[in-house]
Amino acid sequence: MPRAVKLIRSTALSDVAEYAYAATAPAEARLIFLAGACPLNEDGSTAAVGDYAGQAAKALDNMKTALAAAGADLEDVISTRVLVASTRQEDLVTAWEVVRDAFGDHDVPSTLLGVTVLGYHDQLVEIEGVAAVLDS
Repeated sequence: MPRAVKLIRSTALSDVAEYAYAATAPAEARLIFLAGACPLNEDGSTAAVGDYAGQAAKALDNMKTALAAAGADLEDVISTRVLVASTRQEDLVTAWEVVRDAFGDHDVPSTLLGVTVLGYHDQLVEIEGVAAVLDS
């Protein structure tokens, strides 16, 4: 199945960033706007309490489930925003490395933010995203 998302790279920008700087989707693509994926278990409890990497992994699992329900997968994501409840850069990097590894070569444009607090008790990570698919 052809993919809607085209990652854009610019040689005029630093290659230090571990993601594409932009992405496009054609006008006929169906956009999927994802709520922030949280590290919640099916019973509503917070997974991996105190563990940035564990919460990032659980949030990604939940994002994959939401994408599948919309007829998409990680390869269809066009951008992400990763929110980490911490003022420590190393905590942000820990969560980011899990996200980066999950996306592999499909390194979509992303924003990584340290925030004061997130919505659920003991929540440290949340991942927002937008995807684009071509329906046949």
